[in-house]
Amino acid sequence: MKITFVVPTLNLSGGLRVVSIYAERLSQKGHEVTVVYPKKALPSFKQRVKHFLKWKGYQYESHFDSSYFDNAEYELLTISNTERILSDDVPDADLVVATWWKTAEWVNDFSSNKGKKVFFIQGYEAYTGQPIERVKCTYLLPFYKITIATWLVKLMEKEYNSVRPYLVPNSVNHDLFYACTRKKQDIPTLGFLFSETECKGVVDALQVIEKLKEKIPNLRVISFGANPQDRIKLPDFIELSINPEQEKIRLLYQQCDLWLCCSFVEGFGLTILEAMACRTPSVSTKSGGPEDIISNNVNGYLCDVNDVLGLTEAAYRVLSFSDEDWLAFSEEAYTFASSYSWDDAAKLFESSLQSIILES
Repeated sequence: MKITFVVPTLNLSGGLRVVSIYAERLSQKGHEVTVVYPKKALPSFKQRVKHFLKWKGYQYESHFDSSYFDNAEYELLTISNTERILSDDVPDADLVVATWWKTAEWVNDFSSNKGKKVFFIQGYEAYTGQPIERVKCTYLLPFYKITIATWLVKLMEKEYNSVRPYLVPNSVNHDLFYACTRKKQDIPTLGFLFSETECKGVVDALQVIEKLKEKIPNLRVISFGANPQDRIKLPDFIELSINPEQEKIRLLYQQCDLWLCCSFVEGFGLTILEAMACRTPSVSTKSGGPEDIISNNVNGYLCDVNDVLGLTEAAYRVLSFSDEDWLAFSEEAYTFASSYSWDDAAKLFESSLQSIILES
């Protein structure tokens, strides 16, 4: 198959990490893969000054300095236009895959010889900060759809009249994320993903942590994220790592007794699954993707969105487990995470694309 992925940029975001994995695996299977992206816009004068002065730790798009597409063996095609990608910019192919709502707008205007149009949906992007009605229109486009979680399949079917979206769940690189059987930490330890994106619910997570500290004064809290603090100020006791290496992320997961996710909406919840691969149980909101991963009272707990009290109680329960009870949750978390690999996911993604080609 000739496959073109259209991405908005190259960076270290989780969604693009997944795209890079499929591009690599499909290329290794002998398919002709091209990833197309627009040229990065130059920084404004204001951005350059803030970068030079390191204002509040600011660095102009520091997380774009490298990406998951570095050293790619498939073709990376940079388009000189920084605003959008046009039909003439991309090669003829069997399939062209949009990976974000704005790329779906671009792909919608492509000619038919660029391939059958596919929308790879890794989250529901109609949220605050995005042009909501414009985003919703992209889900109504007559594209074939591949999604990563059950809730997204149901949403596309119910709200956007999509016919049989393909479900291809994400996985974990088990060579990167793993742990031997281990016991609880001597000091109770909680971890969470730091992001100032509102839908990630970090403000709620901080309220949960504050309430937990009242119950467990010596609670240790560790976190990592792509960007330094700006709008959200973390307490000094939280150990924050910015853009850590993958090896360090694994070690962070392994230091946790519990992984906390307070997202309002979560396409999949990859950090939850990675933490589980490192034998860490999780407590999360019922925010979409985590509902496919966490089984209540088996490998973690699910609570309603914004339910700070419920999240606190569930987290306290896990952190207060006996060694035997915690180990049982830890083993269940690891077993679930180990049941499905990126090889499995790549085969399912490939078969979904092959089925799309065969459809009339």
